[in-house]
Amino acid sequence: MTTFRLADVEVPRVGLGTNCLTTAPEHVAFVREAVAAGLRHLDTAHSYTDGDSERAIGEALEGAAEGVLVATKGGYGDGEGKPEVLEAQIEQSLRSLRTDAIGLYYLHRVDPETPLEESLGAIKAYVDRGAIRHVGISAVSLEQIERARQVVPIAAVQNHYNLDEREDEHVVDYCEREGIAFVPYFPLHGSRPGVAAAAERLGVTETTVKLAWLLQRSPAMVPIPGTLSIEHLRENLAALELDLGEAGDIAA
Repeated sequence: MTTFRLADVEVPRVGLGTNCLTTAPEHVAFVREAVAAGLRHLDTAHSYTDGDSERAIGEALEGAAEGVLVATKGGYGDGEGKPEVLEAQIEQSLRSLRTDAIGLYYLHRVDPETPLEESLGAIKAYVDRGAIRHVGISAVSLEQIERARQVVPIAAVQNHYNLDEREDEHVVDYCEREGIAFVPYFPLHGSRPGVAAAAERLGVTETTVKLAWLLQRSPAMVPIPGTLSIEHLRENLAALELDLGEAGDIAA
């Protein structure tokens, strides 16, 4: 399965992380070229590059975002989960992305100063008025996911997961059972001795092998590797068609 229906958009199961994206003309052009190459899922955040990431995406996609899911996040730092802070960040994200409705909005971190339910209640208010279509949460435990789902439907969970970081195996399995996208951040970190050998045998890059392993791990897996290179983006998307075969046990 090469696609996943995420936030009511059918997207390839490899998206794009944009935490290094700026408003430099070449970066704006890269976003347009990435979409032309088949990318349909961009992941950003209010905090990325001091807001430049959202602004670059807004400029690149203005008037041409149909069929493209833009996910953004707010509430990263301590105290930023307070409703009034989240509301200000959501309003800024709407302006920066040049949209009336954000396709997928994550609570970036659970705020130690604010109950999870209170933070998500503020986000749900924007869902109720149509300014946010779907909600996700990031860096969360299984217990927090279940609490979150009592407040608002959860479309995606974005946690740290890769070949080396696999503490959230149970969360991956839960998301698969529940039809929730599991969006691993830092998906390319880590490695195993078998990665290089598999890449050489299959005639692809190690990056492609790592992503293919994630895709094979679960049909709910939707990684978002970051890049500013169209060549690297194509390597990432190539993982969608790669059959690891016997190399699928590289994480053992």
